Amino acid sequence: MLESSKSDMEDRISDIHGALVNLHGEPEPPRDMHPVDSVIHTILSQNTSDENRDNAWDDLVSEFGHNYEAIENADHDELADAIRTAGLANQKASRIQDSLRTIREHTGGEYSLEFIKEMDVDEAQSWLTNIKGIGDKTAGIILLFRFGMDYFPVDTHCERLAKRFGLIPEDASYARAHELLTEHVPSDIKYSFHRLLIDHGRAYCTARDADCSNPVCEQFCDCEYC
Repeated sequence: MLESSKSDMEDRISDIHGALVNLHGEPEPPRDMHPVDSVIHTILSQNTSDENRDNAWDDLVSEFGHNYEAIENADHDELADAIRTAGLANQKASRIQDSLRTIREHTGGEYSLEFIKEMDVDEAQSWLTNIKGIGDKTAGIILLFRFGMDYFPVDTHCERLAKRFGLIPEDASYARAHELLTEHVPSDIKYSFHRLLIDHGRAYCTARDADCSNPVCEQFCDCEYC
């Protein structure tokens, strides 16, 4: 399949997407969230579960509200305490404060990412990843979820399933996986396909002892467990 034309690959992706929708249902749209909140939220999500991330987010909002100035200028230990349930609290507190400082300095005093709308995808991705603690995946989630940009964030589930479904080479690096999936996944299903690959990777196509007894894997997967 990897030797196929771009149109054939897009057709295969559309077929896989349809099968995933039939199995899991269409994902809910992205949570309505201020873009700066999204930066904080995605930092909290790093290396933890959705539940821990959401609990930390709720604790942060309870402590500081959406007062970005207060969060940026908070005592480091106090901020780390507020987000403790997300894990890596000291690291994430520093990253959150660094992010807010960078945004404020770039805008001349505002906590706003409206300027991102004036950038193309590559420029926006480059600007975001220059912030300490924001990598390609975090930047991609912000660009796709908040700004609807033509960008495909790749996490461990997306990468694993894309390889098992023959969408990218087995030896593709993270950067190459992102490049190929951004190119081939149709714009109108990028968000949905990203979410569905994660859902399927968690429910069935796990890294070890995958459960291949489902119509998606039976039709499209060729992993060692199928």
